Amino acid sequence: MKIKNELEPRLSKCSNERYIVNFWFNGKRHRYSSGNVIGLEVYPNQLPIIERKEQAELLLSAFKVEIKKGWRPELKKLQPKVNLTAVEVCKKVCLQKLNLDYSNSYKKDLKRTTRLWESYCKQQGISNLGIAELQINHIREFVYANAPSSNSTGNLKRNISALLKEEAESIGNILKFNKIKVPKSAQELHRPIDDVSKLLDEIKSYNDNLFICCLLTYGLLLRPHREIRCLTKGDFNGDFSQVSLSGNRVKSKRNRILPVPRNIQEELKIRYNQLNKSENLFTQNETLHHPDYFKGLWTKFKNQSSSLELNQTLYSFRHTGAIKVFEKTGSLLKLQQVMGHSDMKVSLTYLRGLEVKQLDVEDLPEL
Repeated sequence: MKIKNELEPRLSKCSNERYIVNFWFNGKRHRYSSGNVIGLEVYPNQLPIIERKEQAELLLSAFKVEIKKGWRPELKKLQPKVNLTAVEVCKKVCLQKLNLDYSNSYKKDLKRTTRLWESYCKQQGISNLGIAELQINHIREFVYANAPSSNSTGNLKRNISALLKEEAESIGNILKFNKIKVPKSAQELHRPIDDVSKLLDEIKSYNDNLFICCLLTYGLLLRPHREIRCLTKGDFNGDFSQVSLSGNRVKSKRNRILPVPRNIQEELKIRYNQLNKSENLFTQNETLHHPDYFKGLWTKFKNQSSSLELNQTLYSFRHTGAIKVFEKTGSLLKLQQVMGHSDMKVSLTYLRGLEVKQLDVEDLPEL
């Protein structure tokens, strides 16, 4: 049986011709291949093999001298693992995500989910439950208790997953969110606008800013509340024939460069030719309208309109534009590009909710 004599350095040779100084201290074995820890620039294993032993013996002697002088290895203090509660984790991750470049609506959803989770944990008496002890049944019951419809069930499940899943898995608690079953909801058919020109004329006589917003939503398929509301003259080239948006201005985070149809070019030139490049199209200065600006205008217009059909919104112009692009090109790739979708699967899902004629009679098999 080997006796572990403390603070008695020895020289060991490894199979790969490397030399190590090792000794025991406070019941722990310490190994050193250089003199860094004692302030000596000696690196035996960086030398040619035939020179290593001599330098290794010098390193051994140096350690013996330093130990005799009173040098000791520093003992690393293990930091105790802090098991945050599931509520604390939820709040922490929410704050982190609020500082990232997500949409305002997503941030609002995350804040609401955090409030609901804290309230639910308090009601159930599990406010002090550690993230390491959190189980999927806790989350399942939370989702079912706070989601009144199938759509909200899926949304709440995604949000609470974004807030808890990664943090839990980082400490080895694997939460299987696929065990939370989301009931299927009936697909809604988005009704396109039958007579776009007629509706645009009515909007134009009501409010010019809303008219330009709807025109760009239909003609360029831009999103109204973020992409269009924030447009400046500088986003267009000199003759308004092209618009360019960087990825931080677009939901998909990809740059969007779109040609502007000639009729829209003329409308833009009439209104905005005299603006400076940094000035916003709708405020005509460097400030922006509130994020709900167009939402409020649309609500007021809808209440007095005689042309709008039930459930038609600002996005109905985008839906209608998407149908026109797909019918004219028959290309999912072009639709994906003009819609600014990050993935073609998104475009396919989008089309399913639109009144798009997928087949002609001639496409069906005949006898």
